[in-house]
Amino acid sequence: MNSHKQVEVQKGERLRNRAIPLLILILVLAITIALFLFFQQNLEKIKEFQNFGYPGAFLISLVSTATIILPTPGLLLLIALGIAFNPVLVGLVGAVGGTVGEITGYVLGHSGRGLTQRNKLFVKAEGWMKRGGFVTIFLFSLLPFLPVDIVGILAGALRFPIWKFLLACFFGKAILYVVMVQTGGWGWESLLH
Repeated sequence: MNSHKQVEVQKGERLRNRAIPLLILILVLAITIALFLFFQQNLEKIKEFQNFGYPGAFLISLVSTATIILPTPGLLLLIALGIAFNPVLVGLVGAVGGTVGEITGYVLGHSGRGLTQRNKLFVKAEGWMKRGGFVTIFLFSLLPFLPVDIVGILAGALRFPIWKFLLACFFGKAILYVVMVQTGGWGWESLLH
């Protein structure tokens, strides 16, 4: 009887170990698709976030980075917001929102390691993450042409400490956003003169 209970417990654990990551994956994908569709259909309404100033910068950045892989023009809206408000503060507040939004990729990676083992870019980035995770996350967050979602998924899959992930992500995004928003503001001023 005791071995029968052990078999049942093991079956339950296996089912739970498979079901929970699958449910998290489905939830993250549903959130991503919903945010992407919302962003695409309500771009004018999202632009109204600009009326909220710095909290608007946070919301714009949060919504635009919470989507996984699907591009949204959040940084362009932050640049426009930086024209009306202090561009450095807009960049920093946007970086906080963007960092919080990147948690979706981390959670997706944390839910299932199998997601990262089939793609060449994932394999290459995984090697970088294993050699220097903080620097890799920082660089992917800093450089706009690198998909930070990939290292977010890898960080979750590799069980990289979330506080380090968020810190590296914030530093990269803060520099990127402040530079882009400030540069956009200078460009706008030069066009006006």
